[in-house]
Amino acid sequence: MLVSHRPRTFAARLDSRAESTPVARQLLRAYLSALPFGERYSDIAELLLGELFANAVQHSDAPADRLIEIRFALVHHRLRLEVHDAGTGRPALRSPTPDEEHGRGVLLVNELAERWGCCPRAGGVGKFVWALIAPSATFLTV
Repeated sequence: MLVSHRPRTFAARLDSRAESTPVARQLLRAYLSALPFGERYSDIAELLLGELFANAVQHSDAPADRLIEIRFALVHHRLRLEVHDAGTGRPALRSPTPDEEHGRGVLLVNELAERWGCCPRAGGVGKFVWALIAPSATFLTV
């Protein structure tokens, strides 16, 4: 039997607006549904992608006409999510006060992702934030 060890990848560019966040999650659901055992990642992946995409829309200092790119790849049984934008700001982990209505997205990413980070984009314009998601223990089998 021939087995491929190359990651299965997906990429798309979406408008930089809040209305694109559910579209990004829908694309992720479609990607995961096409993978064997994709449901192992779905709950956490959808939540984190929504947070990363919303942060890119809300906090980017890039012109409004710039697109946000999303990428998904399954690598070594880990789901890698990437959200690329043309902004210069970098996400920062902080502790919001209980009465703050916003500011918990990076905290969620930090708590639920196996690892995450932020890197400059190739070509020097903008950055991308990535998160690595382990399969849910609920679905793990021996």
